[in-house]
Amino acid sequence: MDRIYSGVACLPVQVRHIQYVIAAADHGSFRRAAAALGVQESAISRRIRELEERLGTAFFIRTPNGVTLTNAGKQFVQRGRKALTEIGLARSEAAAIGRGEDGHIRIGIFSSLASGFLSELIDSFGAQHSAVKLIFIDGNPADHVAAIRKHQLDVAFITGCADWPGCEGRQLWTERIFVVLPTGHRLCGDGEVEFEELAGESFIVSESAPGEEIHDYLVKRLADLGRHPEIHHQAVGRDNLMRLVALRRGLTVTSEATTAAQFPGVVFRPIAGDVLPFCGVWSPNNENPALHRLLELAKSMADVDLGQVVSDLAPNPSAPFLLSQTPDPSP
Repeated sequence: MDRIYSGVACLPVQVRHIQYVIAAADHGSFRRAAAALGVQESAISRRIRELEERLGTAFFIRTPNGVTLTNAGKQFVQRGRKALTEIGLARSEAAAIGRGEDGHIRIGIFSSLASGFLSELIDSFGAQHSAVKLIFIDGNPADHVAAIRKHQLDVAFITGCADWPGCEGRQLWTERIFVVLPTGHRLCGDGEVEFEELAGESFIVSESAPGEEIHDYLVKRLADLGRHPEIHHQAVGRDNLMRLVALRRGLTVTSEATTAAQFPGVVFRPIAGDVLPFCGVWSPNNENPALHRLLELAKSMADVDLGQVVSDLAPNPSAPFLLSQTPDPSP
């Protein structure tokens, strides 16, 4: 039974004590209060008497016709009603959180929310669990995984298929890789672009995520062609990076989800043969019910999209070229 400590010699007051006092006050007699609560009249009388003796004050003036509140009783009933309301709200909120209907989820992202799987996942989850607060944090995979281990993030949606010790993960979707070109560029025609056609180009990347990942990708791909890459870092976000491409300061690459956003002066073209896998990563020790609801939805959507049950996260040596296999940070 719930207990509330009264502050008088730390004597516990049970919730039923408060309920009995309020019922007696509302009905004007112990007999009618007992009938309303479905208990014996003697139980009401005994519990109220115990409480009065513990607190050293009388709550009721007892007469043959019933009971009326004393000044102390009126004060107790007033505060008791508020206490029962707060207890009821606390129970409801805790139950909702336990069912995953309330609470919050801290989500690390490494992809655009403009379109694609992640955008659809967030939209569907929000429609089903509108009371759950979603908090989004941009960053690179290594930082996200470190935050998950420290329980600073609940889940991260990141690129690559690395094995993250101490974490669970699953591949959820893939995106094609696109080159971003200024309007009028020689490669702005329809269809795919072969990476060999980009060998002589100058590239720009952001200093913030996912700039480092894109830099590593470009270095690897251009090195495979025997070229020393010309890559310039810019201390700007995605929107201004796209504007720099439009101003012909260099090309860049991005994932498929970004292509749904509108950036004047640029054209997106898919790079032939390059596919980017995205995975969800979380801690097996995270007991956040709302997170489990989100993961259930993500897995079900992935199964539909891929047409099969996707196995647990594991490197796949036969997969197309990946944007990165980010090294694991120190735990």
